[in-house]
Amino acid sequence: MSTSPYTRLLSAATAGALVLPLAGCGAVALPGLGAGGEPTAEPGSSVVGSFRGAGASSQEAAMEAWISGFQEQHPDAAIEYDPVGSGDGREDFLAGKTAFGASDVALSDEEMAASGPACDGGNAIDLPVYISPIAVAFNLEGIDRLNLSSDLIARIFTGQITTWDDPAIVAANPEAKLPALTITPVHRSDDSGTTENFADYLHATAPAAWPHEPDGLWPLPEGFAADGTSGVTDTVRSTPGGITYADASATSDLGRVAIKVGEEYVPYSADAAAAVVDVSPRIENRYEHDLAFELDRKIDKPFAYPMVLVSYLVVCSRYEDKAEGRFVKEFVEYVASAEGQERAAAAAGSATISSDLRDWIADAAKAIYLTQDRPDDQPVDQAQDQP
Repeated sequence: MSTSPYTRLLSAATAGALVLPLAGCGAVALPGLGAGGEPTAEPGSSVVGSFRGAGASSQEAAMEAWISGFQEQHPDAAIEYDPVGSGDGREDFLAGKTAFGASDVALSDEEMAASGPACDGGNAIDLPVYISPIAVAFNLEGIDRLNLSSDLIARIFTGQITTWDDPAIVAANPEAKLPALTITPVHRSDDSGTTENFADYLHATAPAAWPHEPDGLWPLPEGFAADGTSGVTDTVRSTPGGITYADASATSDLGRVAIKVGEEYVPYSADAAAAVVDVSPRIENRYEHDLAFELDRKIDKPFAYPMVLVSYLVVCSRYEDKAEGRFVKEFVEYVASAEGQERAAAAAGSATISSDLRDWIADAAKAIYLTQDRPDDQPVDQAQDQP
């Protein structure tokens, strides 16, 4: 992936970010290091067994690429991924039903605090492995691109603007031949991280038109609803005048919106999405090795596309099942590797994460603790100083 002078700013943007114990949870650290500070897992060990993950449908294409590449290196590993949506994925993970979750939003403080039982007395951590723009995609014959501000997008999805030849849309697109066709907004019916990121962008940049607090569940009773990324995009494909929001990788055959950033209209791109992450700070007061970001939605620079989602692998700091823990360690390292990121970019059009972020995720993977490797006289919980 090419990079502009404005991208790859992650080190500078996050320098000095605090990584502290979760508020109210005490000094909980990852007990992943043995004597002398060395990882307890056996390096280069083969991964054998059947493992399951579930979560964000935005990651589906990338996940297929990651699983395929991982199984080339570990042919005895059988991996199933169920793209049930971010909310259900987090729920399954916290219930101990999966080895890992995938979510377009980081775990909340409450979810973090509740992760102990699923993580053998440890805790969950968020690892950002997938960066992708959210596209506003539409079905209008002969029109591939439209310019829309966040205010116009919000008014379309709340039903205040109902036809494509509305004067406000025409004014932003004077060269487009807009039809007198009813607009059909389509939103997600499931608990969706894409919905929460889309709503977060609208609430941050057009609060008067979109007063609703960000949430994975759609806040309005009106409009058409469909399940998952494929559900909303397929609905729009079959509905002239339809419009939806979805991971950009699923919208290649639809018209797409360039969003207003500052005084310019910026089309989506992987580089422009990555630029937002690169200048956004880490969320403070999280467990060690958690890498959740507070995205800067209000950035007004034309090199950035702030309608972006950062999707996370959600894993445990410790695993009781040694085979499952070893799989997660190896899978996380592969997903965050240069090869894994390039595979995802080729399959899904996502941005590759920065080299700094790759290193941080690799460190987190190495620190994952396998309970069965613990000597009998070693305490279950070891407090460590947080950086």
